[in-house]
Amino acid sequence: LRLLKASKQPELEIYLEDSGGLADQFCNAIGVLQQCGPPASFSNIQTAINKDQPANPTEEYAQLFAALIARTAKDIDVLIDSLPSEESTAALQAASLYKLEEENHEAATCLEDVVYRGDMLLEKIQSALADIAQSQLKTRSGSHSQSLPDS
Repeated sequence: LRLLKASKQPELEIYLEDSGGLADQFCNAIGVLQQCGPPASFSNIQTAINKDQPANPTEEYAQLFAALIARTAKDIDVLIDSLPSEESTAALQAASLYKLEEENHEAATCLEDVVYRGDMLLEKIQSALADIAQSQLKTRSGSHSQSLPDS
């Protein structure tokens, strides 16, 4: 259990410490909201909004940061889901590893068989190529001797 958990934890820690982390994205989103957000009225305080102001790209920022935050949250969920569950016992993990080793052994046996058959085919091809080369040499040497005049 600790072995499997230990192997996934560094990945999660590295991702969470990465500069593109969720906290950075939230901070940037709040900064943009503070910078681009329209003034709001509180209680009896009236704030006049200048109608001549150019349109703010606030909607684009909102969509961008929402997408970044959602993607990062999804990545974190995937990493967390890949961690072994607490219900996983050493016996279950050992059984899983044993099964993987069996599958690996079967795949290795299959690969050895395929490689052996490939080697046999390669020998047949090389033999056929050698026969073709010998035939071409005989044909050429026969045509050269026929073209030479007998003395």
